[in-house]
Amino acid sequence: MATSKIIYNGDLRTTSVHLKSGKEIITDAPTDNQGKGEAFSPTDLLATSLGNCMLTIIGIAAKSHGFNIDGTTAEITKVMAENPRRVGEIHVGLQFPANNYTDKEKAIIEKSAKTCPVAYSLHPDIKQEVTFSY
Repeated sequence: MATSKIIYNGDLRTTSVHLKSGKEIITDAPTDNQGKGEAFSPTDLLATSLGNCMLTIIGIAAKSHGFNIDGTTAEITKVMAENPRRVGEIHVGLQFPANNYTDKEKAIIEKSAKTCPVAYSLHPDIKQEVTFSY
């Protein structure tokens, strides 16, 4: 079964529908590439997916090891490169809630983040910079 269906709405905007849930995501081209920048761009979603994946995989690991990461946030910075135009770097800043994580839990968190499926799926030329703030 297909995962999603995408409709081109015109004026550099698309609507993606997650077929199982019916949830929608709108994208716009960024202002530096002829768009309105009124929504995530496709490359914004690529970069944001890395943070989403990291939090999900850390959450699975935390659950299976008996600790909690509820309230953790990820701030994403996408850095574009040229010739050809592409994502050159993704910076992920993970901020954990006030909690006294053990050294073992921190090791689990950091390994989980760096081994998420999106991290492994990105081209090796895309620099992934991840910081952990506990």
